Amino acid sequence: MVTQTSADATGTAHAASNFAFLDAALWKRFRSARSTADVANAWLALQCRFIDGANSGVVVLGEPDVGPYAPVAYWPDQEAHDPELAAAAEHAMLGREGVVLGASEGSGEAETTCVAHPLLIDDRICGVVAISVAGPSAQMRNVMRQLQWGTGWIEALWRRKQSRNDEEFREQTATTFDMVATVLEQARFRDACNGLVTEMAVRLNCDQVSIGFVRRDQAEVVAVSHTARFGARMNLIRDIGAAMDEAIDQHAVVSYPVIEDWEYRVTREHAALAATYHLGAVLTVPLHVQERLVGALTFERGLGEEFDEATVEMADAVASVVGPMLEEKRLNDRNILVKVGESLSTQLRRLVGPHYFGRKLATAIGVLLIVFFSFATGDFRVTSDAVLEGLVQRSVVAPFEGYLATQNVRAGETVTEGQLLATLDDRDLSLERLRWSTTYRQHLAEYDRALAERERAEANIIRTQIDQAAAQIELLDEQLMRTRVVAPFDGIIISGDLSQSVGATVERGQEFFKITPLDAYRVILEVDDGEIEHIQIGQTGTLRIASIPEDPLDFTVERITPVSEQSDGRNFFRVEAQLHRITERIRPGMKGVAKTNIEERLLIRIWTEGLVDWIRLMLWKWLP
Repeated sequence: MVTQTSADATGTAHAASNFAFLDAALWKRFRSARSTADVANAWLALQCRFIDGANSGVVVLGEPDVGPYAPVAYWPDQEAHDPELAAAAEHAMLGREGVVLGASEGSGEAETTCVAHPLLIDDRICGVVAISVAGPSAQMRNVMRQLQWGTGWIEALWRRKQSRNDEEFREQTATTFDMVATVLEQARFRDACNGLVTEMAVRLNCDQVSIGFVRRDQAEVVAVSHTARFGARMNLIRDIGAAMDEAIDQHAVVSYPVIEDWEYRVTREHAALAATYHLGAVLTVPLHVQERLVGALTFERGLGEEFDEATVEMADAVASVVGPMLEEKRLNDRNILVKVGESLSTQLRRLVGPHYFGRKLATAIGVLLIVFFSFATGDFRVTSDAVLEGLVQRSVVAPFEGYLATQNVRAGETVTEGQLLATLDDRDLSLERLRWSTTYRQHLAEYDRALAERERAEANIIRTQIDQAAAQIELLDEQLMRTRVVAPFDGIIISGDLSQSVGATVERGQEFFKITPLDAYRVILEVDDGEIEHIQIGQTGTLRIASIPEDPLDFTVERITPVSEQSDGRNFFRVEAQLHRITERIRPGMKGVAKTNIEERLLIRIWTEGLVDWIRLMLWKWLP
């Protein structure tokens, strides 16, 4: 019995020693873990060591409140996949609180229970831990408490990592701003490149930093750190350019030796550069401008030194910021002829290459319009306001001074030849005729008496008086006949209204009416002074009257008035034209629009002639 007890004590001590050794190994593994997966595996193993009856466990992590969430650690091994653990983990993440599944409340029997607790950092869920435990339900409170305390380690490690990331980000931002300042303080492109590569070599502890830009589909080195001229090292420059081309062709950062866990990249030119010039590491970062690669930065370190991920991120951040700035400086520093040539080449590539459908469509439309306007012609016509006038206009005037007795017509009425238009008061003329008639008969009686008495001298005198009286009577008869104002021909009264002047005195030559015939018209064109040069006698055109626009009337230009007139703020010349056809619907005074045919011209010249003349006038006005 004593022997058995001694053996049990020895076994217990040995087991305790093993457990102590295992705990020390787990803590060491936890402290030395670098990746998130290593930290999660070590932490889960420690948690399961502290929980009696732990069968298996899983840790699920992801971006806080964003995801995606995925298992990163299993215990005791990667084969420990338990659907019940997955269900408990899902319930804990959805409810954002601890969950116990599989144990009946108050049960004291040992059974398998799944305990899950979410990993919350600043009230953001970043994952969950779930452990399967064999034991009574009363034990689950201790298990949950252990998980709650244990999540604090994850939070502390996360915050420590976040602090390191923030520090790296601040350092990266400060370096980037310094590089931007270095580029901006230089006015010329090459000076900015030299300053950048020299500063980058110092900041990133590199032996040499080079920058190149794509020219004719190949990278051309334009600056090397600590070197103003590098023509004597053409082999090195050519090899650096080849390394830049290797990174640009792959559209990716290329490092040699390759950093662990990186995606596969071709590094042949980088390896050749390192081997030829005994370099420890070579890193090339492409320069982006939007989606276009314009160049690259190449970093070199000596033997025994390599680039870590922090340095690569720093170089990539600087390249992404200074790339567009340097490309802008490069473009601005070019010769004007080079700029024009490259611009034309770019537009040509966009025109004949893929994409840019709108540009191609606009160009096609433009070419079609140019071709169309190069051959399309039309009739060039001068447009002007027009008014109809009678070919003959006759004024009816007062034959002598007197009084208006009657009026029979007004403006707008048609009259026939000989129609009575108005009459003058003839009472004074009638009395005067009666007086002269009496005088005439008296002289005849005296003349007969003188002949009977054979008084020749007196008879001759009386004969003269008789002729005078006869002449006066004839004159008065003519005046009495002219008191009737009649129409000289068939026509229309275009002006004159005497209805308010009956009984009033009239002066000799005073106009009563204006009459024009209905079968003879002329067109008066009011041609703008800027277009009168196109008008010539004998040209034809078309008139559309406002009241009858559906009936066009053709005309021929007969006379051009050489003196301009002004109306409504414009200068114009009166051009007389003869109608080819007269209709019953037209009347004197009607207005419309006339188009005079000049010649056949290109449409583009017709439509832009007014604009061209205006531009010429403005240039003449403003130019010295």
